[in-house]
Amino acid sequence: MKKRTTILIASFSFAFCVALGAMAAFYQQQNVHYERHIRANYQHAFSELVTAMTEVDSALQKSVYAKTPTMVSAVCTEIFGKAMTAQMSIGALPFSSQELERTSAFVSGVGDYTYSLSRRASSGAYTGEELENLKALSETAALLSQNLKSLQTDLTAGIITMDELIAAERQIDSAGEGAEGATLGGSMRLIESEFPEIPSLIYDGPFSEHIKDMKPKMLEGAGEVSEEKARQIARSFTGINKASLRLTAQSESGALPCYYFTASTKSGELSITVTKKGGFVVGMLHSREAGEGTMTPEQASALAEKFLENRGYTDMAQTYYIIQNNVITINYAYKQNDVLCYSDLVNVSIALDNRSVCGFEARGYVTNHYEREIPEPAVSEEKARELVSAELNELAHQLCIIPSAGQNELFCHEFKCETEDGRHYIIYVNAVTGEQEKILILIEDETGALTL
Repeated sequence: MKKRTTILIASFSFAFCVALGAMAAFYQQQNVHYERHIRANYQHAFSELVTAMTEVDSALQKSVYAKTPTMVSAVCTEIFGKAMTAQMSIGALPFSSQELERTSAFVSGVGDYTYSLSRRASSGAYTGEELENLKALSETAALLSQNLKSLQTDLTAGIITMDELIAAERQIDSAGEGAEGATLGGSMRLIESEFPEIPSLIYDGPFSEHIKDMKPKMLEGAGEVSEEKARQIARSFTGINKASLRLTAQSESGALPCYYFTASTKSGELSITVTKKGGFVVGMLHSREAGEGTMTPEQASALAEKFLENRGYTDMAQTYYIIQNNVITINYAYKQNDVLCYSDLVNVSIALDNRSVCGFEARGYVTNHYEREIPEPAVSEEKARELVSAELNELAHQLCIIPSAGQNELFCHEFKCETEDGRHYIIYVNAVTGEQEKILILIEDETGALTL
């Protein structure tokens, strides 16, 4: 009996080992297949990057010699498209930010700058500064393209293998100074180090140098407030006992250095942020989870407006709202002389169950608010309306100020319109130049409104 049991155990053990070996072989084969798939994807992405940068280089060379508005628009649009392709290829490669930081920033800047030039091409050819910028960008693109081609040649020749590309992140962490250039990551760092100085691009776009120097409008000339003064401001804003407010953090750098306070309440944790300059409240949040309620958006708006008025926010107009997790968040914009200033935004959140204010956000307002000198529109409402499609039914019109991509302000006519099938659009026409600036789609349902 014991002998038979021993034989059975041995048989099962053998079968188990065979099965285990088969599974190991299967998974090893799967891993090999997976690595081949990754290798092919990375090789394709790198090849796409080289091709796209070569095309950006060629298009930038051509752009310098474009003289007519049509050609300027065409060649700048081509550069923008190729730069976006290069950016997508960079995103598909397994490098950390340090390997491609300057390359990525350069590609993004080139794309956005030329997109900006293509938008204003109708006004004529380049200015002298724009032409010099394009020449400098062209020289940089040529050097980058040449270096990437050289790196691709090394990959093709096997000097740098695709295995190193797959393991690039690990190699970057473990490579010493002596290994610089021996791996793909090291080679990319070498390319980054050879980047020449490129011009400071000042234009109406998100990568413009002027954005780095922008200071919050409401902090200009404002004095520093102490921690104790900030705590008093937080107490007055929230109504919570000053002693309950604890300083949990503070920031020194950035555009808005702040004090961060928290307080424990019966229904949850409350946090509030106060600027170190001027003592402005830029954020407040109550962590309490809201339950279902019957309050209407109109009732919530009345509560929010009273809350704002009691804290010094006057001349605010409701724009849109959204309901999520039993909380309604209402957006307000400052209104100056019947002109809606969309840059000066404040958000107020109200719990639908107990009608309490559970959220407040005013970074946009503190950053952008000031009393503007708003001129009379150079382009009349009637003239601007000519740029609204006849297929749209106009619902409302107003004058407004909207932010551009480069955080500049555009004085516009705003036309809210509707199509025959009930879809809503917003058309913005520049009240100074008469050009269409933006077209937004307004998505509305029972939970609020969203613009696309």
